[in-house]
Amino acid sequence: MDEQHIDNSLDTGNDDGTPGWDAINAALAALYPGQEPRHYGTALPYTLGGRDPLDGISVYRAELPRPHWHYVTYGFSELYDKQSDDADSSGFGFELTFRLAIDSGEDTPPAWPMNLLQNLARYVFGSGNVFEAGHHMNANGPIALDTDTCLRHLAFMPDPQLPARATPNGELAFLQVIGLSDDEMAAIKRWSTDGVLQALAPRMPLWITDLHRASLLDDPALVRQLQQGSEREGSSTAVLFVETLAWREEGNQVVLVLGAGQVPNVLELLPLRLRHGNPLTIVSREHEWVFAPGDRDAVAKDGEGMRCTLTAQGLDALEQQVQAGRGRYPVPGTGLVVEVVPTALRDAQGNVVREIG
Repeated sequence: MDEQHIDNSLDTGNDDGTPGWDAINAALAALYPGQEPRHYGTALPYTLGGRDPLDGISVYRAELPRPHWHYVTYGFSELYDKQSDDADSSGFGFELTFRLAIDSGEDTPPAWPMNLLQNLARYVFGSGNVFEAGHHMNANGPIALDTDTCLRHLAFMPDPQLPARATPNGELAFLQVIGLSDDEMAAIKRWSTDGVLQALAPRMPLWITDLHRASLLDDPALVRQLQQGSEREGSSTAVLFVETLAWREEGNQVVLVLGAGQVPNVLELLPLRLRHGNPLTIVSREHEWVFAPGDRDAVAKDGEGMRCTLTAQGLDALEQQVQAGRGRYPVPGTGLVVEVVPTALRDAQGNVVREIG
């Protein structure tokens, strides 16, 4: 994020031309009556070649349930005149929020969450892919660079204090970005974002991100609660992205090739999807393979990809036969062979530093 200028007045100079901006202000004025936020505007607009897609970010100070900064974006929605043809949604249909615990003696909101929110905006503006409640993503490192925080993942949920609202430019939702640890994200993949975050809420009120906290899954009772939710409802993770995915035909059999590093995830998610009547799609850069529940075991082409239908017995056989170590694992009665090859772990320069399997 480029250096920002501070504009503590939210007067944009033309009230009649800022209906979207005014709608965000109105929502926050109701939540923080009388508080003048710190507003960080973008020095060079994105439309004029600037690096930051968002027009600005406002930061409020909240004292309850614990002191925290409340960041709110301006720019994912249509702030000025209506431009899109979609009358139902304002721009991308949302703005992002982020709650950060205030460190002792801190009187100025840190800048790194603004960089994080602008980076998320670059992804949305560049790809056209929008965030929705329940989405999650790997930050590929600490969510705050150059810190030793265990929070390396992000989840998106409706801000618990800012409900969706109608604006002159269409519907606007407020999605809160939440920092999570590796094992908390693993629990989400096994169950669901909503289920896990609702269970964590008593220990993380308002889902305030605290860089200094440890994982909340140090409580055996909480771990059991998450396991029971996963067993009861299955996993909401419909797509698993992998590095290694290929297949080939050998006579009447199809050989599916997977990397050893991803096999444990596949074996964990398959029963949590298929036993609850849902498919699991495995995707690499070039290929797509779908496992789906069915009344007979079969493997067949599905457009450019492949589809493997498994009965309950076929799924049992796959779970019993396939292991994460290098080798070939025929799955009896299904026509499927799973070939597991080593997964290469590479450094930032692309050099192989370790192999799994």
